[in-house]
Amino acid sequence: MPKASVKRTINCSKEDLINLVLNIEDYPKFIPYCLDAKIYEKNLDNDDQSIIADLTIGKGLFKDTYKSDVKYIKKNDIILVKNIDGPLKYLDNKWQFKKTGNLTEVSFDVDFELKNKFLNILMVKSFKYGLDKIADAFQRRAEELFNNR
Repeated sequence: MPKASVKRTINCSKEDLINLVLNIEDYPKFIPYCLDAKIYEKNLDNDDQSIIADLTIGKGLFKDTYKSDVKYIKKNDIILVKNIDGPLKYLDNKWQFKKTGNLTEVSFDVDFELKNKFLNILMVKSFKYGLDKIADAFQRRAEELFNNR
């Protein structure tokens, strides 16, 4: 139901940004409303990666955990995320990374629907704002970690 995209051009290497997104256990340190993260499986297949992870998201009285299947496909420089379990009826995320000179263009597309119809209506109203906050958090974190190297 809510569907949106954000794009950022960040002064960091493509590899550093991919690793930042794949380092799911660090999300609670910098992502708004991310309270916990847990990796269950991490598999490497040549250059590709597959991760099964939980994220606990919440604010105020609302708190829930969803399990995701995260796939990194190196030849395409993309990370795909699908939900496995939790409050989401479905989740499709796509991160795409393109090197442009010394910068990296990052595209983040999200499409999801909550199982709870009432919460879904609320999310539609604030979804783009929340997605921008998440993109801002990733950009700030990348600049903190990688710009002074």
